[in-house]
Amino acid sequence: MVRMKRIFKATVLSLSLLLFLSTITGNTTLASPQDNQSEIDSNERLNVAHRGASGHAPEHTIPSYELGDQMNGDYIEIDLQMTKDGVLVAMHDETVDRTTDGTGLVKDYTLEELKKLDAGSWFNEENPEKAKPSYEGLEVPTLEEVIQTFGKDKRYYIETKSPEVYPGMEKELLRVLEKYELTPENEERGTVLIQSFSKASLLKMHDLAPNMPLVQLIHYVTPATITNQELQEINRYAVGVGMSYNQIDQEYVEKVRESGLLIHPYTVNEKEDMKRLLDWGVTGMFTNYPDRLDDVMDDFEDEDENEEDED
Repeated sequence: MVRMKRIFKATVLSLSLLLFLSTITGNTTLASPQDNQSEIDSNERLNVAHRGASGHAPEHTIPSYELGDQMNGDYIEIDLQMTKDGVLVAMHDETVDRTTDGTGLVKDYTLEELKKLDAGSWFNEENPEKAKPSYEGLEVPTLEEVIQTFGKDKRYYIETKSPEVYPGMEKELLRVLEKYELTPENEERGTVLIQSFSKASLLKMHDLAPNMPLVQLIHYVTPATITNQELQEINRYAVGVGMSYNQIDQEYVEKVRESGLLIHPYTVNEKEDMKRLLDWGVTGMFTNYPDRLDDVMDDFEDEDENEEDED
């Protein structure tokens, strides 16, 4: 099947967005990130390979990222931690215990020490049906190594994890992106998206690189609600939001979309949930199984085409 560009039927949504924005007065800073958002296709549904194709390979390793790319993931998703000597590395946890054969905090390791750890054998032990000898002894990659491997032709979705633990993380991240010409000044806006649960971290990035598209992650422990005031505040510095998919409903999705923000829930692994979220109007989602989401999105597009033909 020829893969088609993933778009929504946007006419009604665009009208509702214009009506919503037209009601906002007295806040000229609200629309500043949106001034350039036309460069990001808000009608594209993103298949974000969560930590790579982490349902099939050891998370945050080069093989996992490669597999996610082969399974038609739209973005290479990278969680960042920082070593004792100030190098940004791809790892979800603040500690190395879960995904390597080491123990302790990432910040207490130099890069040289971190590189000695085995970041793949744990996956073989936990997933014997998917185990591969090549996963044994995998290294923790640096952010630069990931970019060097995949280059400027790929898109990157980067999260600043625990930025309060790593002073200067945002400045170092921007240095790396500038080194490889991946900032909006050098590449199409949206080639890199930066997300964080930390509003302070995103505001630092916004100050350092005002045109960098940012996504505010939100943690909900109860069913999600969001006010117009909260949406207006997020709109001042970010282009989207992300949250656990199992805490949101259709009303929440529609309210976020009507505010002009993108919405990328995480971590969606079952096809039934994927289909429901697409029906609700999300602009993408994170999944450990980008191959499953790719299948669902293809089916969803076929349904859209059939409806258009009937019209």
